Amino acid sequence: MRFVLLTWGSRGDVEPLAGLAWKLQQYGAEVVLCAPPDEEFGALAARAGVELVPVGRSVQSVVNNPKPPSREDALKLAPELVAARFEVLPKVAEGAEAIVATGLMPAGARDVAEKLGIRYAFACFHTVGAPSEFTNNLYGEALNSGRAAIGLPPVDDVRSHVRGDQPWLAADPTLWPADVPDVLQIGAWTLPDDRPLPAELEGFLDAGEPPVYVGFGSMASHAPKDIARNTIEAARAHGRRILMSRGWADLVAIDDQQDTFVIGEVNQQALFPRVATVIHHGGAGTTTTAAKAGTPQLVVPRIVDQPRWAGRVAELGIGVAHQDPDPTLQSMTEALATTLDPETKTRAQALAPTIDTDGTTRAAELLLNRAGG
Repeated sequence: MRFVLLTWGSRGDVEPLAGLAWKLQQYGAEVVLCAPPDEEFGALAARAGVELVPVGRSVQSVVNNPKPPSREDALKLAPELVAARFEVLPKVAEGAEAIVATGLMPAGARDVAEKLGIRYAFACFHTVGAPSEFTNNLYGEALNSGRAAIGLPPVDDVRSHVRGDQPWLAADPTLWPADVPDVLQIGAWTLPDDRPLPAELEGFLDAGEPPVYVGFGSMASHAPKDIARNTIEAARAHGRRILMSRGWADLVAIDDQQDTFVIGEVNQQALFPRVATVIHHGGAGTTTTAAKAGTPQLVVPRIVDQPRWAGRVAELGIGVAHQDPDPTLQSMTEALATTLDPETKTRAQALAPTIDTDGTTRAAELLLNRAGG
C-alpha cells in the first residue's frame, strides 16, 4: 500500500507532511514525499525515513533575495510549479492508493489523481486563502493546459477544485479553530524529534536562567529590520540571555558578549520548554511547538496566516501579538515584560497539555481505513 504526499513551500509546509509520512510508515505503508529540492528538506525526509522526490525549484532560490517575491515573480512561479506536478506525479503515483497535497496551492495534484483513478485529499495548516479570482489568474491557464494534455476537461474555479469537498485542517482547534464550512479538523501534524541538543547549547542553557529565544525560520527577506539588535537589547533590559536561531534570515549576534548564543537548526521540541520566551514570526509549526512546550510567545507576524496565529496567542493569554511590522527596542522591551510575567507562564503551561499534535494518527487512519474499505 503506497501513498504519495506532495507539497511546495517553506519548512512549515514540508515538516508536517514528513510527520504524516513517518506515521503512515508506522502502519506499514510505503510513502513517497514530493517536495522542493532544498537540502534542509532532504534532511527532514531522511529523519522521517522516506524517499524525497524533488518537485519544482528550491524554495531558497525564490525567497533568499533582498526583497520579498513580487507579483511578477508569482506569475512566473505558479505555472512552473503546475507543470512540474503534471510531469512528476504521474510517474510516482502510478499504482498508489492516494495523493495527499498541501502547501502553496498544489494545482495539478487532484488532476493527476483523477486521471489515475486514485483518491485525493487536500490538507491545510490554516484557513487563510487568496481570493478565487487571484488564484485563477495565477494558476488557471497552466492547470487547464495540463488537464487538456491528459484528456480532462477544464475547471472554472482553481481554488475550489484544489480544496475538494472536505479539506483537512491539520491544526490544533484551540490555536486555530475551524472557521470555514466543510472542513475536517484533525489536529496538528508533527514529526517526532528525539535528536539531542548540541553539547555547547546544553552548556549555555545550564549556565544561567532560561534565555529568550528568537528565530524567524524560513522568513529570509521577510524578517523585520534590526530584529536581532532590538531583541538582544530588549532581553538585556530584562536581565535575560539570548538564544538566537540563524534561520534563512541569517540572524547574527550584534557583539561578542557572552550572553548571546547563536544556533542553527536544532530540535525545537526539546529546546522550547527550556527557554523563557519564544520570539518568532507566527508560523503554524513554531506557534504549535511553543504552545505544546508551555512557553510564552512573542509573535511578530509578517505574512498570510501569521497575524491570526499571533492574535490567537494574545487572545489565549499565552503571549503577545506584535502586529506592528516594525518592532522597536521600546516595543520589544514592553512586550517581553508581558511574556516574562509569571502569570503568562502559568497560562501557557496550563494550556500546553491540551494542544493536539497527533493529527497524523487521524490522517493516517482516514487514509488506511478508506484504502482498506
